[in-house]
Amino acid sequence: MVTSDNDTSIVDSKLLDVLTTAVLVLDEDLTVILANAAAQSLIEASETRIRGTLLAEILPGADELVHAASRALLEERAFTERGLDLRLGKFSTVIVDCCVTPLLKERDAGARVLIEMSNLEHDQRIRSAGNMLIQNTISSALLQGLAHEIKNPLGGIRGAAQLLERELEDQRQSEYTQVIIGEVDRLSTLVDRMLGPRGESHQTSVNIHDVLEHVRLVVDAERASNVIIERDYDPSIPNVFVDRDQMIQAFMNLVRNAVQAINGDDGTVTMRTRVQYKFTIGSVVHRIVVAAQIIDDGPGVPSELQSGIFFPLVSGNAGGSGLGLPIAQSLVHRQNGLMGFESVPGHTEFTVWLPLEAQQ
Repeated sequence: MVTSDNDTSIVDSKLLDVLTTAVLVLDEDLTVILANAAAQSLIEASETRIRGTLLAEILPGADELVHAASRALLEERAFTERGLDLRLGKFSTVIVDCCVTPLLKERDAGARVLIEMSNLEHDQRIRSAGNMLIQNTISSALLQGLAHEIKNPLGGIRGAAQLLERELEDQRQSEYTQVIIGEVDRLSTLVDRMLGPRGESHQTSVNIHDVLEHVRLVVDAERASNVIIERDYDPSIPNVFVDRDQMIQAFMNLVRNAVQAINGDDGTVTMRTRVQYKFTIGSVVHRIVVAAQIIDDGPGVPSELQSGIFFPLVSGNAGGSGLGLPIAQSLVHRQNGLMGFESVPGHTEFTVWLPLEAQQ
């Protein structure tokens, strides 16, 4: 992989961009001179921002990695660091295995060091994503079977109540039959929600920010709390190929949940978009995806609910139906996407990943 074209191209960047392993090349001052696509995704920053920046500034707190890079240059030998906990932001961390290797000195270039980082959470996330997809499939099949079994007798009860109402001699008693009819209609509506989205998905080229802005305006108009809705968009993200109405419903459920999670207190919901490279959804590795996040600073998802948060009827909200997240997950899945979440007290983020490449 060593070249001699110039001092900032020691490693063929096109070749490195094919790798799923994050790769950084540093000069003798431990300044980044090259970052492949996987490294940009891991660090959550563009090469323009990473390049020319000290390793210690890009990965604050990664003292072991900085020390290993320094030793590799000084002693001209490779080092391996396993299970490093890298802090990428205020709340974001990642566990990686690192291999630090000094590169052969070029005629017109100083010393260089190559850092390879393997994300240990990658395989775990793939397994988790697979489990969520299985969870969604099983719960959807279960609910559909249950819903059909419930709807048939509900129709009979409603019809019987209407017939009874016609036979009443005292029409003042019709208020009781109206209660029956009203409750049947309420249960029928709930069952329809349990069945989730039906019909074909009509996918077109959609600007993800148009979807998010539509959701923001609707939720902003209906909320009565002091919650602030902030936006942190990457305007360079190209269009995605999705069903616009279904994605509006999915994000509507997520944003409403976030607002409700803050529970009337002062708080902030952030709508954030970024791109990620070499991202696996199901069994497919996508070259590039959009990651749209709904983040709130509420109390977080209770630990006892986290493992089943996407199961129907599971809710941490006393007044919730527990159907918003399963329906949102189902809608995202129909766009060939993936939904996941992370939650600690004071920070909860739900992320929707959608492929950006054209879908055949």
